[in-house]
Amino acid sequence: MTARSNILPLLTVIAAIIVFWYAAAVWMNSPWQIDRYKKASVDWSFSQLVSDTLNQERPVLPGAHQVAVEIWKTTVQKKITSKRSLVFHTWVTLSATILGFVFGTILGIFLAVLIVHNRAVDKSMMPWVIASQTIPILAIAPMIIVVLNAVDISGLLPKAFISAYLSFFPVVVGMVKGLRSPAISQMDLMRTYNASNSQLFWKLRWPSSMPYLFTSLKVAVAISLVGAIVGELPTGVAAGLGARLLAGSYFGQTIQIWSALFAAAALAATLVMLVSVIDRIVMKRMGFVSGKAS
Repeated sequence: MTARSNILPLLTVIAAIIVFWYAAAVWMNSPWQIDRYKKASVDWSFSQLVSDTLNQERPVLPGAHQVAVEIWKTTVQKKITSKRSLVFHTWVTLSATILGFVFGTILGIFLAVLIVHNRAVDKSMMPWVIASQTIPILAIAPMIIVVLNAVDISGLLPKAFISAYLSFFPVVVGMVKGLRSPAISQMDLMRTYNASNSQLFWKLRWPSSMPYLFTSLKVAVAISLVGAIVGELPTGVAAGLGARLLAGSYFGQTIQIWSALFAAAALAATLVMLVSVIDRIVMKRMGFVSGKAS
């Protein structure tokens, strides 16, 4: 009964989205189709208009069935090594995403530890960390790529660095809050037992920061994917979801664009779910229940 009560609202929302999608597709595609009828002097009915607008080769807004067919053709019916395969492009983007996510996580944790343990670093570094995120990534991505290409660094690393640039920020913010989350009474108790700074960190601060870290990682892994896709746009690469989006926009292949967008959304959801699974495993092993130590 509980499962059914949870699924029904979800299905209702999905059905409403699909209905709105098709209505919007008919509305946005109909001007071109009506103009075509007029030029051909063809009598048409509303049902014919709906059918034709939902089956255009290059629609302004493709129907859900067109996107589904495109995804099927470029995943199941293509070899994964083919450059026409959506799986191939997804893997290229995933590689840069994971590498950038790892770089960003390591950098974020390192900076957070420095900020928490050094007041000078806290006052000088934290404002710059915040200011770094005010620069539009579309503006800084070409600069990063040009600089790295000048020192013969190309391929996967420039995209990974852009991903790391975006993903390190939520990790820094979350870890700073997490490392500072222990109560004063807990800190005083550790000092009463003459705990060293190292023991204070590993036995109190680090375990207390885990819920904050994994919350930040869920945001970081999703935004890392955005960085990888953005990094593919100005490079002129022939592989990756960003390249797929760019090629679709050049040639007016809106169905290709939407299929790549759905692939990116599915990839982001999968990555966040993987982090959530690791989160639950780690929290259970550490004795956390609902974010609190048992």
